[in-house]
Amino acid sequence: MDYLSLFRMPTPMKITGRSSSITNSFINSIIPIIVPTNEQVKEALEILGMDHDSFQCAYCGATASEWDHLRPLVLNKKPTGYISEIHNLVPACGKCNQSKGNKPWHTWITSSAKLSATNLRRDSLTANMALPGDRDGSGATWWLVSQIVDATECPVLSW
Repeated sequence: MDYLSLFRMPTPMKITGRSSSITNSFINSIIPIIVPTNEQVKEALEILGMDHDSFQCAYCGATASEWDHLRPLVLNKKPTGYISEIHNLVPACGKCNQSKGNKPWHTWITSSAKLSATNLRRDSLTANMALPGDRDGSGATWWLVSQIVDATECPVLSW
């Protein structure tokens, strides 16, 4: 079965992008993007209790329209070290993805944000607490941005 038909890598930012801060655009433009194989998408969905026919938002159960970074790439104008790869992406609906923004999933899903699971469906909060946590051995790659770009040549990295 073609699981790649369900997958769409989030659009990488360009440093000239107007929709985000320059720092966010810069970090997004230099971090690695690892496109998954069909088998990796299938395995990721299985971890979330989904398959090709039950593809849905990992946060609320609505129809998934995109893939969200479970762990943000940029937080407080600093790189988190996480990258765009299948181990850091979950299917999401546009409303949840937009509501979550660049917050860590656990912070958002338990918050009082209008569209968080706490406010929408209490049952989805319990079910989705099984999503992988930060640096828990779930396979998410974590990079020091200073290993990608020479900080002496790039003042934005000397936070």
